[in-house]
Amino acid sequence: MVNSWHKSNDQVLLMHATSPVGAKTFALFCLASFLLSLSYGSTFLLSLLIHSRGGNEHDAGSVIATAMLSTFVAVLLSGHLADALGAARAIASAGVLLVLACLGFALAPGFGQGLMLFGLSLGLGWGVFYTLGPIIVTLLVEPCQRARYFALLSGSMLSGIGSGPLLGRAAIALDLPLTTAFYIAGLASLAGVVMFWRMGALLKGHANVPASRISWFASRRVLSSKAAFAILMVGLGGCVFGGLSSFQTSYAAAHGLDYSLFFAGFLTAAITSRLLIAGFVVKRDAYQAACVLSGIMLGAIALFAFGVSGNLSYLLAAAILGVGYGLTYSVINGLVANEAPSGTTPQALLLFSMAYFVGVFGFPWLAGKIIVDYGLWAMMLSVLFIAALNWAIATVRLIARSVWAHKTDTGLLIPFVDIKARSPNEGGPIEGKDINHMETPS
Repeated sequence: MVNSWHKSNDQVLLMHATSPVGAKTFALFCLASFLLSLSYGSTFLLSLLIHSRGGNEHDAGSVIATAMLSTFVAVLLSGHLADALGAARAIASAGVLLVLACLGFALAPGFGQGLMLFGLSLGLGWGVFYTLGPIIVTLLVEPCQRARYFALLSGSMLSGIGSGPLLGRAAIALDLPLTTAFYIAGLASLAGVVMFWRMGALLKGHANVPASRISWFASRRVLSSKAAFAILMVGLGGCVFGGLSSFQTSYAAAHGLDYSLFFAGFLTAAITSRLLIAGFVVKRDAYQAACVLSGIMLGAIALFAFGVSGNLSYLLAAAILGVGYGLTYSVINGLVANEAPSGTTPQALLLFSMAYFVGVFGFPWLAGKIIVDYGLWAMMLSVLFIAALNWAIATVRLIARSVWAHKTDTGLLIPFVDIKARSPNEGGPIEGKDINHMETPS
């Protein structure tokens, strides 16, 4: 809960920080984002739904993985859609696909290729929304306040994502079919579509912020720079989040727990940390922050693997994961912007988003296969290994920088530095980067 002082403070910020479109429009934007995000959150119920139809975790993972392919297409086409329709109406058009996906999951019989088709629909819709959503922020908010409002957008999306599985839990508690949650998510997404379409008329007089387009040359430059490490880390983090969230219903059932505790704990901790702590964290040294936070995330996975023995420890593990994952994402998002070669920051952020999609949509396919072939325990060990690899990358980078700095300070090494290509905040606090890089929320 946010106290009244914070509410009044946010209202003052909205009145003074936004463009002439106004605070009301930004509030509607956040509400519409929440409603659309319910569609993605509902996918965490797919494992439970497919089990009820005679399928298994591998079948669920295959459906989710199809979304990975279509998100790539969505990311590449989102700029053209924004140019043709405007960012808001491009999101509204893609949102129709999210509605279709939710209804398809509920209505399609069985668990085969029909569901995969709706997985593709989900990926297209979510990819466009995820890519263009931050552009709306740049249209509504003055540059000096964008960091705050990117956090509000991120919080709105996380709220919707986390609420999707809770709809399923509520439906079961009320003795309603699980498909009720998908119907509600579809109706909510439809309301979000209408709101974004109407928002397009409100933003008609505003110049569109050009959406980034990626090229092979820019991709090679980014992936051969230090930014590649942050891109790899977000992909690994996406594997952790996607693997745990997509099969949390299976984990909870195996341990005799209520899966809603995971989503409630994760959601509350992730949103609270992003809104209240992220502003402090991004002022710290980015390498140190990434090392500590990825270590916290690793500790949470270890707790899931070895330490969960009841509802309290289950809730605690979820909350720790929410803090570690939520803040790590913000830090490495800043790192990829800071460490990208000069002139390639927009392309680096697109690659960052695509790596995230590979992890969050692609890994569930492998995780589901591991569960079916080797058991849930093997899947948890694989997630633990990925989290350990993520932490190791952050730790090695921090140590390597310290060794480099020591050799430079003692005169043992005179580094060649291309001053023009060097990022302004490389290895230091990330807050100084121009917020126009549009942090991608997750």
